[in-house]
Amino acid sequence: MKPAQKSQSLNQLETKTAIIGAGALGATYGSLLFAMDPASVCLIASGERYNRLQQDGVTVNGTTSRITVVRPEEATPVDLLIVAVKYHHLDQAIAEMKQAVGPATTILSVMNGIDSEERIGAVYGMDTVLYGLTLGIDAVREHNAVTYSNLGRVLFGEKRNSILTPRVTQVRDLFSNAAIAHDIPLDMLRSLWFKYMINVGVNQVSAVMGLTYGAIRASNEAKQLMDAAMHEVISLAQAMQIDLAEQDIDAWYNVLETLGDSSKTSMLQDVEAGRKTEVEMLAGTAIALGRQHGIPTPVNQRLFDELQRIEAR
Repeated sequence: MKPAQKSQSLNQLETKTAIIGAGALGATYGSLLFAMDPASVCLIASGERYNRLQQDGVTVNGTTSRITVVRPEEATPVDLLIVAVKYHHLDQAIAEMKQAVGPATTILSVMNGIDSEERIGAVYGMDTVLYGLTLGIDAVREHNAVTYSNLGRVLFGEKRNSILTPRVTQVRDLFSNAAIAHDIPLDMLRSLWFKYMINVGVNQVSAVMGLTYGAIRASNEAKQLMDAAMHEVISLAQAMQIDLAEQDIDAWYNVLETLGDSSKTSMLQDVEAGRKTEVEMLAGTAIALGRQHGIPTPVNQRLFDELQRIEAR
């Protein structure tokens, strides 16, 4: 893959984006790209989800978008491929997006966690992948409808962004045209760990305690448990030379203040819908890294055990 190929492709007005994973994030970003240009975006889906998306489209904040849906075997190479699936669906997504990845494709993961980029890159090459995450969006999905009061922003880029590469500026321009709020941090690994710290705290605590963002803000017990889980992540990050520190917890609370009172984390939504959660990626990863680096993670072990019991029910 040559950078010049990417520059030529993404600079064209007819930039084509495919999204795999039409949950809250995929539907939201797909609808924004569709509003910019209906021909600019498609969804990759298989089985029942393909049928449902074909029939119903996606509805975001009351507006239905009839985004083109293609089966994995019918996909063709695109300029930008956004991966927005749950952690336990990533292997399937990596297989199903094969036909959409060509020599000029850039892949952007907006998944939770700290290793989706490496897992995608192991198959398609790290020179195909940009690092990415979402921060501050409070989207809630019920059936095929998504609502949000705060769009938050997508953070993305190369591992380091002291100088912006052509593909980063091209995705930036696409997001600007589609009104997708975004930022390009200097250190994307630090940003991934910051988001991971947040999810280990708020996603897991909200799911165990059954609390909305507003209820978390009002509960000292929830905040103490959340802080304890996040402190374990900070200890792990520092052991791995990731620039995460105590003040990052304060930064998270600034984000928390912007989220809708009645909005829910993705993990709480999964619990309430009876879906599998991402606990293995959150607490499970923290526990494994703690064993590897000799750092105790009792709070994450407690959350892991409790979420496993909830899933079993």
